[in-house]
Amino acid sequence: MKRVLITGGAGFLGSHLCDRFIKEGYHVIAMDNLITGDMRNIEHLFKLPNFEFYHHDVSKFIHVPGELDYILHFASPASPIDYLKIPIQTLKVGSLGIHNCLGLARVKKARVLIASTSEVYGDPNVHPQNEDYWGNVNPVGPRGVYDEAKRFQEAMTMAYHTYHGLETRIVRIFNTYGPRMRLNDGRVLPAFIGQALRGEDLTVFGDGSQTRSFCYVDDLVEGIYRLLLSDYAYPVNVGNPAEITIKEFGEEIIKLTGTSQKLVFKPLPTDDPKQRRPDITRAQELLGWEPKVSREEGLKITYDFFKSLPEEELYAAAYNREFVKK
Repeated sequence: MKRVLITGGAGFLGSHLCDRFIKEGYHVIAMDNLITGDMRNIEHLFKLPNFEFYHHDVSKFIHVPGELDYILHFASPASPIDYLKIPIQTLKVGSLGIHNCLGLARVKKARVLIASTSEVYGDPNVHPQNEDYWGNVNPVGPRGVYDEAKRFQEAMTMAYHTYHGLETRIVRIFNTYGPRMRLNDGRVLPAFIGQALRGEDLTVFGDGSQTRSFCYVDDLVEGIYRLLLSDYAYPVNVGNPAEITIKEFGEEIIKLTGTSQKLVFKPLPTDDPKQRRPDITRAQELLGWEPKVSREEGLKITYDFFKSLPEEELYAAAYNREFVKK
């Protein structure tokens, strides 16, 4: 049985990756310090003999006994609220964290896949964004701690690949959604759905003309899995190229939830990207991958998940407080 370490394993994406690798017959070791992760995301796996959980911060030395075949580094705050609240930890997990993971991989002779992001493109001057575009990033702006952490992470990974001959893979993830997202993480989809469920108007920043491209989590996990098992070491965009404006997206959420709220507009945050759409030609050609789940289908599943959450969690999110499960 092959063994895989997934850092950030109790997070939104990490927990779905744990599920996928369990399904594929792997022995899965999830590692998370639970700053933004949630044990509820993986509690269904604890009864399985081929699942382990390590409560650990990957910014500190990592020790995992036994052999490892793969390491997936998904530990990182991933939303504006998180990385503005804990900027130093965000930089550490993208620097010290990746260094520790790469060092462990070298010792274990394991293949590493790192979770990069479309944020490496910053507020892009090229549209759609392909992997050859170097980006337009403000390193000292409020988003710089996240953007530069991911850019450094890519550079460190490629250094280990070229200097040590380590087997590495880099996935650049575009906006992803699905069950297990946190209501108070500041991203547009949970923010809109949370406001709709509380009977509030939906907050649109700017005039709503900025665009995003939303990929359902199952599609993303499939792309990541294929990339890990491929022989390609350079960055690959994985996301859904179906682009929509934030204003149109808010209107879709109002229609989905059947509420009577309206959109309200507030100033656009500093360095907020105006356009975001992946060019997935490389993923199509190298991996035979493209998204399958329509936004209509994915949003229905995600909305049903949020509706099932305790009411106190819904209102804790309104005040950006963490919900404590009793």
